[in-house]
Amino acid sequence: MMSYQPPPQEKLFYTGEHLDKRKRRNHPLRAINKRIDFDFIYKEVKDKYGSNGNVSVPPPVILKLMLLLVFYNVRSERELMETMPERLDWLWFLGYDLDTEIPNHSVLSKARKKWGVETFKKFFEMIVWQCVESGLVDGSKIFIDSSLIDADASNNSVVDTHSLKKYLNKSYRELEKRLDEKEDTRKDSKNFREVNNRYISTTDPDASIVRVGKPKLRYHTHRAVDPAAEVITATEVTTGDVNEAHRMNSLMQAHQGNIGANANTVVADSKYGTIQNYLTCYDKGVKAHMPDLKRKQANSGLRRGIFADDRFTYDKETNTYECPAGKRLKLKSLHEARQGIDYGAPKKECEKCELRPQCTKNKAGRTVKRHLRQQEIDYMRALAGSAQSKKDIKTRQHLMERSFARAKRFGFKRARWRGLWRVQIQEYITSAIQNIEILIKYGRGTRNAVAVAMEIAQRKGLNGLFDFFNNCIGTIFGKEKNRQPILCCY
Repeated sequence: MMSYQPPPQEKLFYTGEHLDKRKRRNHPLRAINKRIDFDFIYKEVKDKYGSNGNVSVPPPVILKLMLLLVFYNVRSERELMETMPERLDWLWFLGYDLDTEIPNHSVLSKARKKWGVETFKKFFEMIVWQCVESGLVDGSKIFIDSSLIDADASNNSVVDTHSLKKYLNKSYRELEKRLDEKEDTRKDSKNFREVNNRYISTTDPDASIVRVGKPKLRYHTHRAVDPAAEVITATEVTTGDVNEAHRMNSLMQAHQGNIGANANTVVADSKYGTIQNYLTCYDKGVKAHMPDLKRKQANSGLRRGIFADDRFTYDKETNTYECPAGKRLKLKSLHEARQGIDYGAPKKECEKCELRPQCTKNKAGRTVKRHLRQQEIDYMRALAGSAQSKKDIKTRQHLMERSFARAKRFGFKRARWRGLWRVQIQEYITSAIQNIEILIKYGRGTRNAVAVAMEIAQRKGLNGLFDFFNNCIGTIFGKEKNRQPILCCY
């Protein structure tokens, strides 16, 4: 006999029910709540609140709300609060009951402004350190890269600052003030570019026009990733016009501060292969596994077909260069500001040379530039061309692409809020979530230790569990000759 569902009838009382029973055992929020201590936020924000006035929403609840917003890629804070009563798992995660009053969506924007970027940075650093304690961070090698993020502003909001004062009124006075501050900051930076300084968005003045593909208002997110389990150890956000090569040193310092140890190898693409970065790594005793940017530029564009500087042989005794035609290039000038020396041959000799079309297009003849620390630079370039460096560079591409691709799952293809400091908060929350997922999946105490070892071994390029354990044993006891391999059984 077919049964029919009776019409729903509200119950007067609910007994013996708890939200925990309505949530599956393998729910991700259950694992997050178990692994992460959100009560740390009390200490971080205690100075942000007064002793009088209305009682605020508990800080751990606010932090969890921020996490839910990004983790489930909810479009807006208003939508988050409207959806909250329908999600029993969210209510359980927040410690709410069915009849608990849902806070107003404005508490999140107020909390971000009150707490500031540093609070969310501390949260990110706490998660990184927890990954370190779980054995998921090796720390000796880091991979660095950057990605462009679309700003929450339309290109229609962009105005030409050269003509801005023509229609300036009260609503634009604050914009003019921020414009002046931004211009001063950029001019003090090596990253300043006139083309991007001229145009500014009235909606989001911190965003920059970036001409990669279709010109868009964008930000730059920079990351350092440890290859052991792909934990993000350092991150920061800049305006879109900032050259990513200039952020390598700050990422290295942040990595050291977050894990308590220096990296001995930095892996990056050719955009980071600048003289300054090579020298920075040399001074720190760090291997720079990144292609030489100057050499790449020499093989492209207008420089194609022209002799590269390495075709000129330096003679230390005479302090001269010998060109491919056998002519001597003598010292012409010293530039202390850029720590460089210019060498050149007489104009008359260059004009008569048969190899001139392959050497230079300059009427004054060929000039070879030598850095005052050229010996150290050449040493770092030689390391960058090693077999291990080429292997790491190949690995870097896939590893960093995965890191930024995972961020897009949480909506970080586009900025959620406007303003550089707000986008930085979004990046800290997104990176923290990505690390939490790794912590839950691979961290100690959550999975079988053998399974963790095997997966980390695969990421390190070791051939299976057998090789992994033998590698570990060799590291601990030393790789003695005639040492018999140890077979582990489970």
